[in-house]
This record gives sequence, structure tokens and C-alpha cells, in this order.
Amino acid sequence: MTAPVGKAPATTDKEVAEEEKQEEKFKPSEYGCEILLEKTTLVKAQDKNFPIDAHLVWYNLDGEEHLDLTRCSKRTDLFDMYYDRYGPNVVKRFDHGKGTIKPSLWGYKQPDKKASRKRKRS
Repeated sequence: MTAPVGKAPATTDKEVAEEEKQEEKFKPSEYGCEILLEKTTLVKAQDKNFPIDAHLVWYNLDGEEHLDLTRCSKRTDLFDMYYDRYGPNVVKRFDHGKGTIKPSLWGYKQPDKKASRKRKRS
């Protein structure tokens, strides 16, 4: 007997749809937060080209320790976001990031200079 080609079993499609719905529900902006680096290394997270208000978040998920770099104005909002996303007893600790950029200037791109027009001489 052969399996149909090109389509996965129906249970797999349902599982994928449920996972997508769960990811769509979670929006860091609802908590006033922004995830800069997710499941990263400590070396990448300690880059100085991140804003001053970035926080390092260590958490355990399925027996593995992960690290995120996240911006948030209050640590309570940060904790609430991770608690709602992963559940209780997942977050292990918070720490300040090593960024040196002002939060208001982080991500700022200088506008392109327009070519100046020459004045007509009469």
C-alpha cells in the first residue's frame, strides 16, 4: 500500500494550525515589550550595539536553558509576558543588558540628503 503523495496526514495539519494560532495570539507589543534576540548565546546578547533598556532573560524550557534579549520599560511587564507565554516556574532570572545606545536613538536611520538645487542667476 502506498501513502498519498504531497499531503501530510490530517492530524499533522491540525497540529500545525494550532501552533500557528498560538503564535499569532502572543504579541510582545501587548505587554509593551520587544524581543530583540530570541534563544541566543550570551556573547551575542552582550553586544554593545543594543539599547540601554534591554534586559537579559534566562528561562528553562523542556529542560534546556535559553537566553533572550528583550526591551521593556518595566520588569513586571517582562515577567508577565514570559509567564503568559511559557507558564509558571520557567523564568530563572533577569539581568541588565550591556547595550550603550540611547533607547530613543536605537534603530534610528539618518534621512538621505536631498540634492540642493542651484539658483538661477538673472
